[in-house]
Amino acid sequence: MPKVSVLMPVYKTNESYLREAIESILNQSFSDFEFLILDDCPTDSREAVVKSYADNRIKYFKNEQNLGITPSRNKLIDLAQGEYLAVFDHDDISLPERLAKQVAYLDEHPEVGVVGCDVEFFQNDKKIVRQPVESQKIKVALMSICCVAHSASMIRKSVLLDNGIRYEEEFSPAEDYRLWCRLIPYTEFHNIPEVLFKYRYHVTNTSKTQKNKMDAASFAIRAQVQADFPALYNLFMLEAWRTYRFKLFGVLPLITIKARGFKAKVYLFEIIKLFSCKWSCKLKGH
Repeated sequence: MPKVSVLMPVYKTNESYLREAIESILNQSFSDFEFLILDDCPTDSREAVVKSYADNRIKYFKNEQNLGITPSRNKLIDLAQGEYLAVFDHDDISLPERLAKQVAYLDEHPEVGVVGCDVEFFQNDKKIVRQPVESQKIKVALMSICCVAHSASMIRKSVLLDNGIRYEEEFSPAEDYRLWCRLIPYTEFHNIPEVLFKYRYHVTNTSKTQKNKMDAASFAIRAQVQADFPALYNLFMLEAWRTYRFKLFGVLPLITIKARGFKAKVYLFEIIKLFSCKWSCKLKGH
């Protein structure tokens, strides 16, 4: 039984990107893993690319029909035999020490079920995104943003199995954000404060091609998680108030002078949303 199952769904991936992704896993300093690759495009598969690597840790699967990203992720979980699940997307790069450091952290901290890391966004230029580190700060930040980089994460499989939690298609393509929010009451989180992962930022990223759908799903997730965990949401708003209270006084005249009835609610909502977005950007390191 491997210690880690690396889970990578594939869909019409650029061949050069796919090769970089595969090689970044095969070149990990930690070697006790199986590499599950699930191709979700039977009519335009990448089977030849995957099978060009003679490494018995690679296990290639192909859906008979297109299932979509969320069912494919759940299928990979069902196929996995490892104790830990290393999530990985088909066009990104894991740095050589990623698996080793995430495995070591989970081994040493049995209360933690999800571990991520800082991320370097790259393509034409580079940008480092720093994530909150401690579990409480991560859970508070989840009231507004997905602050654990999904494709750079490692999950303790037992946390999912013991609590009957899977990716939920109704929240796709923000199924990762929903998964973290579902796990809040069941486990602790951690982000290793080190760049162990490189996210390829390009025009075909899901965050770009399905932006409206992702925004709508994220809004629904935020509304649900804020209702489910009012204490965490209050902490989030308190942090936002402490950070931006002086700026708040600068926009209060909008409410006192122009606000009447429904307009008052609109202005107040926009102010709160503005502060939430700004605080989220601060957490992301922008």
